[in-house]
Amino acid sequence: MSSASSTDPSPRRRGVALLGSTGSIGQQALDVLDADPSFRVVALAAGRNAAELGAQARRYSPAAVALTDPDAVRELAGLVPAGTTILAGADALIELATRDDVDLVVVGTGGVVSLRPVLAALAAGKVVATANKETLVAGGHLVMPLAKERAAGRAAVDPADPLASPLGWLRPIDSEHSAIWQSLVGERLSTVARLILTASGGPFLDLPADAFAAITPERALRHPTWSMGAKITIDSATLANKGLEVIEARWLYDVGYEQIDVVIHPQSVVHSAVQFVDGSIKAQLGTPDMRLPIQYALTYPDRRPSPAAPADLVALARLDFRAPDTARFPALRIAREAGVLGPRATAALIAADDVAVARFLAGSLDFPGIPRLLEAAVTRFGTPTGADPDLDDLVALDADVRAAFATAAMGAFA
Repeated sequence: MSSASSTDPSPRRRGVALLGSTGSIGQQALDVLDADPSFRVVALAAGRNAAELGAQARRYSPAAVALTDPDAVRELAGLVPAGTTILAGADALIELATRDDVDLVVVGTGGVVSLRPVLAALAAGKVVATANKETLVAGGHLVMPLAKERAAGRAAVDPADPLASPLGWLRPIDSEHSAIWQSLVGERLSTVARLILTASGGPFLDLPADAFAAITPERALRHPTWSMGAKITIDSATLANKGLEVIEARWLYDVGYEQIDVVIHPQSVVHSAVQFVDGSIKAQLGTPDMRLPIQYALTYPDRRPSPAAPADLVALARLDFRAPDTARFPALRIAREAGVLGPRATAALIAADDVAVARFLAGSLDFPGIPRLLEAAVTRFGTPTGADPDLDDLVALDADVRAAFATAAMGAFA
């Protein structure tokens, strides 16, 4: 790496580029960084929220900030401190992610736009901690080979180096994948029988299917256990998020889809688990607070005091588990089928999910229409066509899916 790695014993503070700093993940990442003086915020990026980005810039005095929406950049003038460079456009994310003074890139942005900076950061020898679904759902076949290449270089020098593993380079922020990652510490993948992803079940776990058409965005945004952004909250309500996580797990842990289970766990305390060939199960438990997995990704392999409250097992009293109902929540089935089809199908799936959730929140699509749109997108765009899509193919496919379904009448995918 061009700058100190996360395992460098030097007292120099590690530089962080935070992409998506004004969103839910970004703001919680800043909470974690505030509590740890071993990091310094070098760069911040957001989509179009100039006012919030300007306030963050005044607080942290980063070397550079960026808005991916060029039209919003004009609002930043006068909002950032002297000496902070202002950049604009999607390419600005690449520039921030590959700066010489950046050691760790935290990706809290959504969309396929984040794939280029993730690939560029890994190629430049930066550690990437990501909550971006597209990184693996659409681009796992591009991203994981880079992470493995970086890890192999470290392993050739010191197999015990934390960066001798692909997960040392591409670190998952999602609580479920962080839980699996933590459960695998000290274990060999060859001894893994199954990965067990837990799901809260969302606010409609026991709602009859015939009542789904009347679900409003306001009701769907009332998650029973987690405080998250609107997109992931709706994905939790449909179980689409769990389907996307199944695809991510396939890439992160190099296991087959038949080895990945989903279990409903309403308390959201067991964040996920691993079952080994001897029948033993290791799980990671904790308060449902995203700052815990964010911190683990930042400080790995170390553990440090957290701003999140610890779990109290006595107060919890019980932990419940049940199988998911894929008839009432078909998005989970659709995602698995897309994963088996391949990267073109999974890229179509995640682009369609973005469109479907936006339309549901805007009132132009009902709740059952979300999985119907997902299935229509996978059917229309997901057929394998020879070689896996490269980065330009994925960007073009993403645009095609959005154009096809952004305004399509519900009858078009009923």
